[in-house]
Amino acid sequence: MRWALILFLAAAVYVVPDAAPCLAHAKPSTDISRGPDVLDTGDSPDISHTAPDISHTSPDISDTGSRSAVSNISPTDISNIAAAGGASDVGVAVLDLDTGQAVSQHGDQPFYSASLSKLILAVDALQQPLSDDDQDLIHRALSVSDDNAMDVLWTRFDGMDAIGHVATAAGLTGTHAPEDPSQWGEVVITANDMVRLYQYILGSPVRDTIVAALSSATPTAADGFNQAFGLLGVTGAYAKQGWMYYLPSDVYLHSAGVLGNRYAVAVLTTSPTGSWTTARQSINAVSTALLAKLGVNG
Repeated sequence: MRWALILFLAAAVYVVPDAAPCLAHAKPSTDISRGPDVLDTGDSPDISHTAPDISHTSPDISDTGSRSAVSNISPTDISNIAAAGGASDVGVAVLDLDTGQAVSQHGDQPFYSASLSKLILAVDALQQPLSDDDQDLIHRALSVSDDNAMDVLWTRFDGMDAIGHVATAAGLTGTHAPEDPSQWGEVVITANDMVRLYQYILGSPVRDTIVAALSSATPTAADGFNQAFGLLGVTGAYAKQGWMYYLPSDVYLHSAGVLGNRYAVAVLTTSPTGSWTTARQSINAVSTALLAKLGVNG
């Protein structure tokens, strides 16, 4: 009977993608289908063209002597930036890695990580002795967001403990391991924690390996998902992307990275619409508004 209910719910979501949403951050029930990086199959085959173009060349913002662009973002500005996401829940944070200035909106709101947990696990794994196979798995998990690689790493490097290790070391106050040890896509994160994580990474011995892997990300992920949204593709930026469909209708899209070697940026979104197109439009609208304030495309 339970499996019949699961199949019914799954059918309802994919047949009626705009069905009424669940509470985006409620505790999941055992009958909810969940998992990271499901294929983007619910909308038109070329949905990247519907998103705002944020791939223009950005100015040089890495000059340590220049005034921080974070100073240009008022409380009203950051509120309006988050509001550009429309019906989506949005957490957005920016940290100037040179000055320490930061601004956020819903920066401490918890979100399921989807594939951003790969970045956290990689930080812990890279501080241990690694084989060539380990190194390759980490590179694939970060660059093309390979779920199979993450499955191996999660088990091999004790993902549940790894999340706690990194959270403690990096001072991540809202990040913790998932309730279900098998669901690494349900690691809990916040936008504020993601920018703090990048600050920690860039001051650690794992910096070069992680930056190299993220910088080699391709528009198409290992599972065929189009991960060219948010920060990915913006000149001078590298980022980790995350996506997840969570029944009955929540679509998670996250983009967290570093822009111009100066600003750590995190845009976390949950769209309640069940539509990948709408979710992409939402995160790209937030990203575009934020990048404009940081002097990109302005």
